[in-house]
Amino acid sequence: MSTSTTKISNLIPTNPKNVPNPLGEGNYIKTAGCLIIGDEVLNGKTKDTNSNFFAQFCFDLGIELKRIEVIADDEDEIIEAARRMTKAYDFVVTSGGIGPTHDDITYASLGKAFNLSLKHDQETIRRMSELTTPKRREELKNATPAEKEARNRMALFPTNNGPEESKSEIIFVDSEKWVPVVRLDGKLCIFPGIPSLFQQLLLALTPYLPLPPASSKPFRHLIYTSKPESTIAPFLTELQARVKKEGIRVGSYPYLYSGVHVSLIGHDVERVRELGQEVVKELDGKVVSEGKLGNETKEAKA
Repeated sequence: MSTSTTKISNLIPTNPKNVPNPLGEGNYIKTAGCLIIGDEVLNGKTKDTNSNFFAQFCFDLGIELKRIEVIADDEDEIIEAARRMTKAYDFVVTSGGIGPTHDDITYASLGKAFNLSLKHDQETIRRMSELTTPKRREELKNATPAEKEARNRMALFPTNNGPEESKSEIIFVDSEKWVPVVRLDGKLCIFPGIPSLFQQLLLALTPYLPLPPASSKPFRHLIYTSKPESTIAPFLTELQARVKKEGIRVGSYPYLYSGVHVSLIGHDVERVRELGQEVVKELDGKVVSEGKLGNETKEAKA
């Protein structure tokens, strides 16, 4: 067994059984928000794909994503947005601003948002060292104090001020990644902005989240019609007004410039199917898929 393999095998992820439900026993995530942090996104240098991936993640799990925001690397903006979103939603993710450079201020800003001091996490530093390549390890021997300090900044996290506090959690979700997911106030999870890392860590975080039970996921009926969206708009407007009090959402999505997909989403399966048949008849359409969100099955072609 190689040295690198041995080291990786020793980096055991946090046991999900040791991570309590931050929302309280029996409660689960219903709503979510996404906070993309970075000047490079706002000035067009970097294209944000993390919010789209998170939206799909939430949709598949039956979590209602309520808001996506993109803000600058600005302390005041980060503090305001973090406090507001964690107050409003059950699960919030941030993306970006946790690297070693001067403009990576996410950890420090979020520490201020939740009145937490910054401390180096020694376990993160150990894992960082374990996963460093031999070549990079040799380079670090000649690194200046400033370079070493910059590297260790990536392990400088908002930390509980005493044993009685539980605002900050450090969760190691992947044995092959030294960077953990830091969760603050039981709701806000901090992720890197690099898309591959964001995706890997988000998926790996799943066992640590109080996810909605399958029975709570809404049911979706998806209907295709060849009619133009402008033609069907009056009917859909009237339909949404009629069923809004029932908690059923009606959506329409143009399909490759040829027809429209009409989406009906609600918890009453039989009622959604009943309305689906009404839509099919009214719009001369056909059902193309149905099922619990994230588990839809396509209808067999006639």
